[in-house]
Amino acid sequence: MDFTEKLQPIKKPIMVLGTSSGAGKSITVTAICRILKNLGEEPIPFKGQNMSNNAWVDWDGGEMAYSQALQAFACGIVPSSEMNPILLKPQGNSTSEVIHLGESIGVTTAKNYYKDWFIPGWEVIKKSLNSIYNQNPNCRLVVEGAGSPVEMNLIHRDLTNLRVAKYLDANCILVTDIERGGVFAQIIGTLELMKPEEKKLIKGIIINRFRGDLSLFEEGKKWIESKTQIPVIGIVPWLNEKFPPEDSLDLLENNSSDRTPDINVGIIRLPSISNFSDFDPLENEESIEIEWIKKSQNLYKFDFLILPGSKQTIKDQIFLEECGLSKDIREYSKNKGNIIGICGGLQMLGTILEDPFFKEGSETYSDQKIKGIGLLPLKTTFVKKKLTRQINSLSLWPCRSEINGFEIHNGVTEFDSSQNKLEINPIFKDFDLGWYKENNEGGTIAGTYIHGIFENDKWRDQYINLIRKGKSLPLLDKKTRSYKMKRESIIDNLANEFDKHVNIKSVLN
Repeated sequence: MDFTEKLQPIKKPIMVLGTSSGAGKSITVTAICRILKNLGEEPIPFKGQNMSNNAWVDWDGGEMAYSQALQAFACGIVPSSEMNPILLKPQGNSTSEVIHLGESIGVTTAKNYYKDWFIPGWEVIKKSLNSIYNQNPNCRLVVEGAGSPVEMNLIHRDLTNLRVAKYLDANCILVTDIERGGVFAQIIGTLELMKPEEKKLIKGIIINRFRGDLSLFEEGKKWIESKTQIPVIGIVPWLNEKFPPEDSLDLLENNSSDRTPDINVGIIRLPSISNFSDFDPLENEESIEIEWIKKSQNLYKFDFLILPGSKQTIKDQIFLEECGLSKDIREYSKNKGNIIGICGGLQMLGTILEDPFFKEGSETYSDQKIKGIGLLPLKTTFVKKKLTRQINSLSLWPCRSEINGFEIHNGVTEFDSSQNKLEINPIFKDFDLGWYKENNEGGTIAGTYIHGIFENDKWRDQYINLIRKGKSLPLLDKKTRSYKMKRESIIDNLANEFDKHVNIKSVLN
């Protein structure tokens, strides 16, 4: 049976389009997913193509965007790479790693992407949609677009906006961000650039991030409805809840406020940072203030430093050396400093980074083997095949506890034979997942390959208590506290706010 014929008896898909990037599509989809779940439906998120270095690994070892994983959590289901069949991971020089159905299948330039990958991309999107419906015949898809649906220079090769909307005959919602200004022009301009059959798919408009008295926009709402003949189904107020940004550019705007922190954390803002959602649990700690570090500076004010993951570890390490941050980090370690590196951050804390197969995008032989920061006696060699898997292990430091997370990395890390092995200890029972050492002056240097390490409540609390003890602060005792419960609470609050202000039921039929 043709797929379009299968669509007749199924629940009408909902698709969220935006007037621009950053309009609030991801959050809107997340809220709708939880609202539908609460209504007793079986929602499933879908984004045909995403571009992000903030990734998740499903239980089959497949990579997908973290935003779709989060939306799956909102649905109360296990994330799967079919929910995000195409993931593009930028790696500099206008190139991206191409991932289809969770598997890395090549590298492309921006110039050649649509020429080389459009047809296979559309096929993998259709394959994923068929698979989702075959396995979940009673589901309702909640689909997210990307950027603007009317980028006229790209629309003929669009893989994730109007092509998907028309293929699914979805009820579409157009979301716009009033905080950015120009909301009337955004809405009218977007709709005017659509073909008549495309415009007919738009069943409602949402005004997002409205500050102040919502009644003040009543005249604006009437004007939009009169001009477009499309109902404004909701005006969503500005929400203060922390919510994970989809891409690294948002980190610059993601600052903590209104806190009286006990602990100051510095996170190095690497040029090719990846998997920054690793730090969401710390963002939700009221006793912690996070500052993103982008240039050389005195680091002594921080109680601990984090080196995050990187899509291009060698290039980011060269950046750290050239801007002086490597030297700053080494000096910080000499002053009872506490440092933890995650994935690429772990690799950079070692002594040697070697790239014999040019997997890191090295352009010269001199960049194939470089020195790391040199705080852990570890050597990393980048190999041909990436490792992606879910992790269940047992931590040995700073406490014994069960650990869950995932790995995404290319490098293989081992002891540097030129260094003293006795200086370093495994963090986990699976010894290749991370190591730590204690400084002679006090403080610890640690690194792990496990993404999501701070989501493990007991481990996170004990690491924070290690820092608090060093500052002679009272230790945390939060036996009932859970980051996953906090995340559920944030999603619930988000959905409740949307449900108050948005008539979602109007687009369900």
